[in-house]
Amino acid sequence: MAKKGKLIGIGVGPGNTELLTLKAANILKTVPVVFSPKSAKEKESIALSIVRPILKERKDYKRLMIVEPIFPMIEDKKELEKIWDSASEMIAQYLNSGRDVAFITLGDTSIFSTYSYVQKRLIDSYEIETVPGITSFTACAAAKNEALVEQNDILTVVPKIDDRLEEVLEYSDSIVLMKASRNTSKLESAIEAKNRPKKIYSVQNCTRENEKIIEGFFNEKPYLTTTIIKFDD
Repeated sequence: MAKKGKLIGIGVGPGNTELLTLKAANILKTVPVVFSPKSAKEKESIALSIVRPILKERKDYKRLMIVEPIFPMIEDKKELEKIWDSASEMIAQYLNSGRDVAFITLGDTSIFSTYSYVQKRLIDSYEIETVPGITSFTACAAAKNEALVEQNDILTVVPKIDDRLEEVLEYSDSIVLMKASRNTSKLESAIEAKNRPKKIYSVQNCTRENEKIIEGFFNEKPYLTTTIIKFDD
């Protein structure tokens, strides 16, 4: 019986190719299949754009198998389950043929990553290795040249605001608003109105050529926008 391939989840960092880990880069120089989901057919995968300079250095680049399934940004759980099942089945076909597959994902593999959904589906049947990456919010703090948390500070990472907002604002020392393009003016007003001394800054396209940092919230929020709130009390 032929040996099965290994699934390797790779966090490719926040945007700059130089922020790939050495381990991630070394794997990408030899792995036979790169699995790089994207949100729409006409859109380029940001994760793939980060690793492409590494891939292009390969002598076998033209023969490299790059698979780009569509992972649409929807919230229909049943539809998402179908997409994750389909992606897992596709990866399994490559693994069953004995080929290793690298699943690349923005930032870190364990933080709001699409990789986690196929990881859970395949972990009982295949060998899996997970390679962490630099997160967007630690890169944002580095870009601002400020600490994210100090001493006994509590850090809260928020992907979407719900009815827990008041508790988050009350008991967190630093808050990371991931996917800030989802922010509403109501949310921003609630944060600014909170009676605690605070500093707010936002970063667009962190570590990329068009990186932009401002104090407060951005009016326009492309996908790669992160806002950090630091309370001073």
